[in-house]
Amino acid sequence: MAVIKKKKDKGLPAVNTSALPDIVFMLLFFFMVATVMREVDLKVSVNKPQATEIQKLERKSLVTYIYAGSPRVKYQDKFGRSPRIQLNDAFATIDDVQAFVIQEREAKSEEDRPMMTMSIKADKSVKMGLITDIKLQLRKAQALKINYSSLQPKNVEALYSSEN
Repeated sequence: MAVIKKKKDKGLPAVNTSALPDIVFMLLFFFMVATVMREVDLKVSVNKPQATEIQKLERKSLVTYIYAGSPRVKYQDKFGRSPRIQLNDAFATIDDVQAFVIQEREAKSEEDRPMMTMSIKADKSVKMGLITDIKLQLRKAQALKINYSSLQPKNVEALYSSEN
């Protein structure tokens, strides 16, 4: 006669982890592509003015920013409180604007250079003389597409309904 042995309960089988590295690398790749890193560390205070008419820029990759405003509190000991110009991550003078534009233009591809836009992000308390000086330097550098950054109007519908 045959002896019948009782089957022992072996428990749950182990989880198959062979696909885990693929999933981790797919997530890593997704976040590397989708994440936008902050390009510039602002050293000036920019409280943008409010506009009545705004237009959204098409290709932000072709926009180069010039910041104008008073230095932030941690830089005021070194640079004072008067409005300054910031190009990329450094304070600059009016004379540096033309070389900055040429450098930024050279970094763009040949077909993108005519569509390059210079955007002035200025604090609303900055005097118009500084903005005019920046515009003169942009004109000397043949950067004629200029954009002024501003806040959206608070009541956009009221503006459009008042036009009709």
